[in-house]
Amino acid sequence: MSSATDLTPAINALRGGGVIACPTEAVWGLSCDPENDEALAHLMRMKQRDPAKGVILVAASIEQFQPWLSQLPLAMHAPLVASWPGPNTWLVPDYGRSHGLVRGAHERVALRVTDHPVMKALCEAFGGPLVSTSANRAGEPPAMSADEITAIFGDDVAFVVEGALGGNAKPSVIRDLASGSVVRA
Repeated sequence: MSSATDLTPAINALRGGGVIACPTEAVWGLSCDPENDEALAHLMRMKQRDPAKGVILVAASIEQFQPWLSQLPLAMHAPLVASWPGPNTWLVPDYGRSHGLVRGAHERVALRVTDHPVMKALCEAFGGPLVSTSANRAGEPPAMSADEITAIFGDDVAFVVEGALGGNAKPSVIRDLASGSVVRA
C-alpha cells in the first residue's frame, strides 16, 4: 500500500458492515468489523463456518488490544510483548468483551498483533482490531490470490484489498496464554 488513502474503499466497506478480503502473513484472509452483528453473521455464512469455533482478532499494535489486556495480570503480558508483532496468536481471557461470534463457544479470544504491512495499515485506518480469518469455505484450502477470492466468494466480498502475501509458509501459531501450550502449530 502506498498510502492510507488507498484503503478508503476498504474502510468504508468495513464501516458499512461488509466483509473484505486482504492479504495476510501466509494466506488471503477475510476481515470485518468485530462488533458488527450483520458483518459477523455474513462472514460465518460465507465461510460456512461453525459459529462455535470463533475467529481471530488482529491489531496494528498491542495498544489496540488494551480492552482485553487491561484486566490481565501484568506477568501475563510478557509473552505477548515478546512475540508481537508477528505470526503469534494468543488465546487470552475474554472477560465478556468480545462479540459471541468472535469468541465462539470459548471463554478466551484469539488475538494477534500483525506485522503484515497491509493488515497493519487496515487496522490503523479502521482505528482498532479487525476479524481476520482465512479466505476459504470450511474444510477447504485457503485462497492464495485475489482471483481465487473472486472465484470462491464472488459478490459476497465487499472489497478486495490489493497487496502481496507475507513470507510465512503457514498461518500463525496459536498458543494458550494461561498454559503456554500450542493449540495450532
